[in-house]
Amino acid sequence: MKTLLAVVVSVAFAAMPFGASGQTATADEVWQRVQDLIGEHFYDPERAKSFGELELSKSPTDEAIAEALAGLGASHTGRFEPDQIDYYELLDIFRFAVPDDIKRLFPPDGQVTYPGIGLIAAQDAGRLFVSDVYDAGPAAQAGVRVGDEIVAVDGSPYSEIGSFTGKVGGKVTLILRRQEGAKPFEIQVDVVSIRPNAMLAESVVASVRTIKHEDATIGYIHLWSFTSDAVQAAVSEALTGPLADADALVLDLRSRWGGAPPDAAEVFVGGTPELRSTLRDGTTMNANVRWRKPVVAIIDRGTRSGLEVFAFALKRHGIPLVGETTAGAVLSGTVFMLPDDSLLEVAGGDALVDGVVLEGVGVEPDVKVAFPLPFANGDDPQLDSALDVVVQELRAAPTAD
Repeated sequence: MKTLLAVVVSVAFAAMPFGASGQTATADEVWQRVQDLIGEHFYDPERAKSFGELELSKSPTDEAIAEALAGLGASHTGRFEPDQIDYYELLDIFRFAVPDDIKRLFPPDGQVTYPGIGLIAAQDAGRLFVSDVYDAGPAAQAGVRVGDEIVAVDGSPYSEIGSFTGKVGGKVTLILRRQEGAKPFEIQVDVVSIRPNAMLAESVVASVRTIKHEDATIGYIHLWSFTSDAVQAAVSEALTGPLADADALVLDLRSRWGGAPPDAAEVFVGGTPELRSTLRDGTTMNANVRWRKPVVAIIDRGTRSGLEVFAFALKRHGIPLVGETTAGAVLSGTVFMLPDDSLLEVAGGDALVDGVVLEGVGVEPDVKVAFPLPFANGDDPQLDSALDVVVQELRAAPTAD
């Protein structure tokens, strides 16, 4: 649902939303720690050595450090600060890498949260547009649409975190423009304390629906993430529950962080048998759930990491991919806390997928469909195309005698 040509916005941060005030450190101390961590952990020793010897042409500002890290030309490598949603989502994804820091920053139990409404904004030609709306978030419930221009929040410029700090439990007035040149309008949206992993998992569940297209009933599920046991259980429940009677399925792999076990595609391409057990009290338990009807997947430049491997496996098994080339971001990474409580992600391992290099290359769609973000007004040409393709697949599928 996004074009990741756009850059996720960070605006000046006013106050830390968690209990701790954060550590203080000089820019030189932060830069030195970044160089040390890259030197110790970056997967390419030659580039790591060169980075350790790098002297910035200007003082180690946030922008200079970001530019230096980008110069490594690797995915899963970058610095994130507490004025970014990315910071909290990555902290929760990699929570086991920095457990002591998480407990310090989010007392008493180390539960990562941030104040928000469940949307992501991106820049396009100097203007802000909604690029993602989490299905389980307040923004979706309030009717915010992908492609809406964000004019202001409570009369002030939009800030990913600052616009919602201190407002949890209340509402904000989101001022949007839905069409070029149109008059802005207001939407009242609840502000909640978002738990990143829970929001992604709940949004997978909330995305499940069936769509009537031509003469078929098509199941749809958006895999914002496929890492947790909760998400994998939810997918199995959806396939055996609300989507069981669908004629075919559209898998939406457009994401932000990717994440999926290496064998995730087995649910859709594996030949192992499905097992269903019925207990004495009538309770049924499903294992090895398999989808055996036609399926089409949607990909874009937000499809990354484990979900790229997922897309690659689907394509290898003849499942059509619709959309745009994936991110080409499949290195393995981990995170480290820096002296100022910003977060450094470091790519620690290279990756080949069936002997194929996907890093910097990505997975090509079988049917290329662009997604112009500004003023999309909720329209989704990639989903529309995927529905057409899956109906074609359905019609071409052999019928049982």
